[in-house]
Amino acid sequence: MSRIGVFICHCGENIGATVDCAKVAETASHFPGVVHSIDYKYMCSDPGQTMIKEAIKEKNLTGVVVAACSPRMHEPTFRRACGEAGLNPFLCEMVNLREHCSWVHEKTDKTTEKAIDLVRTIVEKVKLNQPLFPIKVPVTKTALVLGGGIGGIQAALDIANAGHKVIMVERDPSIGGHMSQLSETFPTLDCSQCILTPRMVEVAQHPNITLYTYSELESLDGFIGNFKVKIRKKARSVDDKICNGCGLCTQKCPMKKIPSEFNAGLDFRTAIYVPFPQAVPNKPVIDRKNCTFFLKGKCKLCEKVCPTGAIRYDQQDEIVEVDVGAIVLATGFNVLESDFFPEYGYGKYKDVINGLQFERLASASGPTLGGMKRPSDGKEPETVVFVACAGSRDKAKGIEYCSKICCMYTAKHAMLYKHKVHHGNAYVFYMDIRANGKMYEEFVRRAIEEDGVNYVRGRVSRIYERNGKLIVKGADTLMGHMPVEIEADMVVLATAGVANNGAEELAQKIHVSYDSYHFFAEAHPKLRPVETNTAGIFLAGACQAPRDIPETVSQASGAASKVAGLFSNDELTRDPLIAVVNRCAPPLFSTCVGCFMCQSACPYQAIEKEEIRGRDGKLIKTVAKVNPGLCQGCGTCVAFCRSKSIDIQGYTHEQVYAEVMAVLNRRDSDVVAL
Repeated sequence: MSRIGVFICHCGENIGATVDCAKVAETASHFPGVVHSIDYKYMCSDPGQTMIKEAIKEKNLTGVVVAACSPRMHEPTFRRACGEAGLNPFLCEMVNLREHCSWVHEKTDKTTEKAIDLVRTIVEKVKLNQPLFPIKVPVTKTALVLGGGIGGIQAALDIANAGHKVIMVERDPSIGGHMSQLSETFPTLDCSQCILTPRMVEVAQHPNITLYTYSELESLDGFIGNFKVKIRKKARSVDDKICNGCGLCTQKCPMKKIPSEFNAGLDFRTAIYVPFPQAVPNKPVIDRKNCTFFLKGKCKLCEKVCPTGAIRYDQQDEIVEVDVGAIVLATGFNVLESDFFPEYGYGKYKDVINGLQFERLASASGPTLGGMKRPSDGKEPETVVFVACAGSRDKAKGIEYCSKICCMYTAKHAMLYKHKVHHGNAYVFYMDIRANGKMYEEFVRRAIEEDGVNYVRGRVSRIYERNGKLIVKGADTLMGHMPVEIEADMVVLATAGVANNGAEELAQKIHVSYDSYHFFAEAHPKLRPVETNTAGIFLAGACQAPRDIPETVSQASGAASKVAGLFSNDELTRDPLIAVVNRCAPPLFSTCVGCFMCQSACPYQAIEKEEIRGRDGKLIKTVAKVNPGLCQGCGTCVAFCRSKSIDIQGYTHEQVYAEVMAVLNRRDSDVVAL
């Protein structure tokens, strides 16, 4: 016999302002099976939880219904309270009176009546609840970090320093990411490489970190605590165990006109190359797409000059299989390509460059060795125009979001330019200045007050060339949209930060969500900002959204702490609200007909095939089986099952039917006169 307790929360005024909570509690006390019903202003508080515990013990309750705010926020709280009172936590259910009722209706009698109906449905559901018990899953205490930028480096070091093994995978020949391309960093203007290089070396030398550069994720299977990963180590054509990094091969290579990715296409590299002087590992790789030997079968000059015999033209890609318990995505971001800006002449005029290219011009390791020289003729630019929001916050470009870092690095660029060209003039076109960080506003103010730096509030409409000068046409909105025309020697576009190339493909490969801009989506923007919808996979840095360095490092440490927390126990405890395939007595054993529509529909690949054999070992039938570690309880398989052989524990067909019938069959006499 059911003995249900109903607890109605006012949630301050969130619910109580539009719902008559006392009436709801009074009406619920007359529902069949309800033996206790009260209301309280803050049910999630300690006194409120104490009321629930005492009622469970005194009234010998077999089920609890708490009508309050979002179950996503407070269901664990109330289930924990029930467990402490001796009631199975999964015999406790919540009614969402806030989002489903009080927040979407005005204060009327109908609002309270709807609240009563919502409580009635869950009372009927909880009568059919069965005790459930958490699922125990063993944990492999090794983490995989995808991406070797500052986010991946920070996450890997934090996890490794906590005593756990880490495998880092970076698709480029060296770790470092975009931060390694920067000259100085805001707001302190300290050298980027000076603070990054020690971290890169620490990753390479850490005993708990295994580093795979020039490698990519091939496939991912398994579930939280038990992922099975395949990593493709691309052929470097160099035996990095023998190579001593002398650099003789890069000096002698005759193919010297390949645009350098590290220097953003501003100069050239050879076919066998090390990306930059501080690269980790500092071992070369052969670019087979541009190597004379791989194109024509001739040359082999690098092999002839190599003193250690490390060149391996016949080297093949290698697949490495590893088991990991958690994954940190730190794959970074990219910048818009030139075809987005035909009106600015980017890609047409050599002296129209993006912010990353300006960083390389300002860097001591860049193509001009830190000298401020424009790409077209190597002359020092005396007038430079910086265009903020180039592509960001631009609906016409399909990028409506703010790239977040542009205001800050544009201010930095203006200062760097003035530090190198004292007599030069800098113009900054901006929409709004967004400097939301510690010492950020002060940093921007320094740039604005710098002698020779002119901030113009307005948009640039067009950039074209005239008499060897770049003509920048725009409008000053602070001066009544007054037309502005500037003759510039160089133009720097603060281009939008966008999702990395291949982000969508990677997201589908590892089964995580992504937004309309292909950034990876977090599980909850406030409560679970570094987690994804796939348990055991975490986010760090600009793969989730545009981020600056401090925010990336903070998020990476947050993701690392989540991994360390996961690894703190030998077993992982998970809620049992997952799909199950029914079982029955011989000769059927299960009503599953083996169509496996559920398997094709499951977004988490949690459906497996199971062979049922008789005592003589003969195969009777093949049926579906749910992997409890992978299943997220989404219910897609339930909807697709033709024979209705799959249910979600805690949300069975009978329970959902009982909820519906509770509303359809309610009597007017059940509702207290309002």
